[in-house]
Amino acid sequence: MTILTVRTVGDPVLRTVCDDITVFDADLKKLIADMLETMYEVNGVGLAGPQVGISKRIFTFGNIDDREGYVINPVLEVGEEDQEGGEGCLSVPGLSSDTPRKNWARVTGVDADNKPVSFEGEGLFARMLQHETDHLYGKMFIDRVVGEDKKRIMRAIRAANYDQISSATRSERASAVSSAFGAGASFGAVGAHKPGSAFGGK
Repeated sequence: MTILTVRTVGDPVLRTVCDDITVFDADLKKLIADMLETMYEVNGVGLAGPQVGISKRIFTFGNIDDREGYVINPVLEVGEEDQEGGEGCLSVPGLSSDTPRKNWARVTGVDADNKPVSFEGEGLFARMLQHETDHLYGKMFIDRVVGEDKKRIMRAIRAANYDQISSATRSERASAVSSAFGAGASFGAVGAHKPGSAFGGK
């Protein structure tokens, strides 16, 4: 298995609406294994395709409620009750903020054999399902932060110069070998991001 490059805010792949996965083969199973390995390496509770440079509808999860898994081509449902809580992201290292979410969520999709799967939960698990599904539509938790928290997050992002970091990462990986999941996928090993937030680390 391979530890994949985690893309950071400013990388265009994180703002891309992902395509459905239509080919279910050994390459897909390897991607799932690599995503799970990467997620655990960086102490995350979820990791979506675009976060590792793959613009496909897939995410993995673990380190949360003793549950581990992945969903391909997920469809999200949410309840009406709101929840409050902090949220961070492996793609925005070191930053977190209160982020409005619904308290219950369910995703339905398929597994690596194109068989139906479904996962649902409340609280943190529901927050994770919503957070990871957002990634597949080119959205990030920073888009949902409001008020003064929004201003604080955006100032911190500008100060951290993530655009320059992302540009350097893309340049370093420009010669990466294309895969069944599209050119530009990053398969090189990198150091782990370890921000202490709900989706950036435990």
